[in-house]
Order: sequence, then structure tokens, then C-alpha cells
Amino acid sequence: MRTRTPLLVAAPLTAALGALLLSGTLAGAAASSGSSTAAVIQVSTAAQLKSALSAAEPGDTIQLADGTYSGNFKTTVAGSSSARITLTGSSKAILTAGGGYGLHLNGASYWTVKGVTVAGGQKGIMLDGAKNVVIDSVVVRGLDMEGVHFRKSSANGVIKNSKIYDTGNDDSGMGEGVYVGTANTLSDKSDNVRILNNTIGPDVGGEAVDIKEGTTGGLVSGNTFDGKGQTGVHFDDSWIDVKGNRYVIENNTGKNTLNNGYEVHTQDPGWGCDTVFRGNRSDLNGASGSGRYAINVFNYSSSCKTTVSSSNTVSGGKGLVNPGVPVG
Repeated sequence: MRTRTPLLVAAPLTAALGALLLSGTLAGAAASSGSSTAAVIQVSTAAQLKSALSAAEPGDTIQLADGTYSGNFKTTVAGSSSARITLTGSSKAILTAGGGYGLHLNGASYWTVKGVTVAGGQKGIMLDGAKNVVIDSVVVRGLDMEGVHFRKSSANGVIKNSKIYDTGNDDSGMGEGVYVGTANTLSDKSDNVRILNNTIGPDVGGEAVDIKEGTTGGLVSGNTFDGKGQTGVHFDDSWIDVKGNRYVIENNTGKNTLNNGYEVHTQDPGWGCDTVFRGNRSDLNGASGSGRYAINVFNYSSSCKTTVSSSNTVSGGKGLVNPGVPVG
């Protein structure tokens, strides 16, 4: 069911706007633009959800009832900076796919996805060219491959307060919790992605967070990582792998890893540089790999530095950081 909610106008402007409308100055524009209303779209079936995703307009809210929504759900509609589109429901509103993507935001910028569960299928929430998307308090689980992927220059995105676990079930080592960018290319500018206050793991069949070359300026803060279930396939042996530039990794907590806590690499020349680590707490007890450092920087040099603060802590393993990387 689709209902219209009036747009609220700030009180100091009401008299002036009223006068203009009475004079006919704005009446035609208000009637024709549709910008004065926002729809609340109540959804309780998969068919209704597909229709709502296709027909949504800036400012709309799609409200999911509790229940299971089977299929692959996609939207290509964009909101705007002043009128975001929201998809919301409780964790009992479950989008489940037999294959493919659970929820695909393809060019769908300025969306907020809040509260729902995405379960089953190949990949969970996929963003392609979708900028300024906020993913908040979702559950993503039971996937063959990665959980949430910011791809094709999906810049300025946020995922926060969410739970991601039980991914990578095809055992290919492609089950990252949050994946930023695209491997082996510098054209994917999924910049300034913020990964905040999430719980990622256990049973994530790839890194909790994989940050690819070509991406810049993101923040990974306040997350809890559980590496139980790491496969070791495709170097899946740490919570985070950073190959982008100018990332801040701070105030995260991790346990259960095969090898290191956090890793920094150069995949392409000039990348994997200027990462900052501060306030992270690493439990390496039980790690058995060759490194066993809380932070293992494979590419440290005078032209490609990593900053490691003494506010990081570690228990177990060989130490806070590999030799040759200064702390302070």
C-alpha cells in the first residue's frame, strides 16, 4: 500500500510560502513537481518489494513487514542529497535468494537500507556506482561469497551497526565480510567508505574487511572481528587486508586468526600507502602462521609509510608489528 506523507515546512517560512502560493507564484510548481510529498510504501510480499524498488521516488520509504521475501531484489532508482530513499524493516524481514545477489543497488545513490536481514544467495548487498549509501543495523549471513561489496566507484558509503557472518560457503576464499573496490584495477574509486561499529564473523570465508587498490580515504572504526572459520585460501589469514591509500583503522577488536591481525600490501605501485593504525586490540592466541603480528606491513618504505600508534595492543603472537616498522 502506498500512502503520502506531507512535507513539513519550517515555521518561519510558512507565512511567506503561504502568501506566494495564494498569489499563484508557487501553486503551479507545487502541483507539478511532486516534491512536496513523500510516499510510505508498505510491503509484505516479494512481488510488492520488487515493484516498490522499481517505482521508488526520492524521499520515499519502503517499509517491510516481517516475513521472508524470496528472490533477487534490485533497484536502479537514485534518491538525492535532500531526499534519500529508505528501505527499512526489522531483522525478521528476510530477503533470501537461491543464487545471485540478495539486494543490488545499481546506480542507486542516496539510499538508506536499515534493519533488514539478507540471507542466502551468492552475494549479500551489492553496490555498483551507488554513492552516499548508508547501510545500518542489517544482518547479512548464509552466503556463498562476500557479504557487502562497495564496487564500481560506490563512494562515500557507510555500513554501521551491522552483523555479517557465515559467508564464503562455496569454499573459494571469496567470502569477505565487507569488500571495498575491485581487485587488479585502479578504475574503481569506491573512496571514503566508512565501516563503523559492526560485528563481522565468525565463519567469514575471507577477510572481515578487504580494501582494494585504487580506493582512498576510508575509515574502519569500532568493529569487532572474529576470524574463526578463516580458510587460508587466497591469503585469507587476517581480519583486514589494506591495499588502498590513506585509510584509518582504529578502535577495532579482533580474535581468532590464522596468522596476522591486520595486513598492508602493495598490489600496484604507489598503493597500500599512508594507512594509520591506532587503538586496535588484537588477540593472536592460537594463530599458527608464519607472521603472527597484530599488524604486518609488507611494503613499508620511506615513500609508502604506515603509521602504527603505541595505543594499539596485542596478546599472543610475536608482537605488535613486524620488524622495521616504527611504533609511536
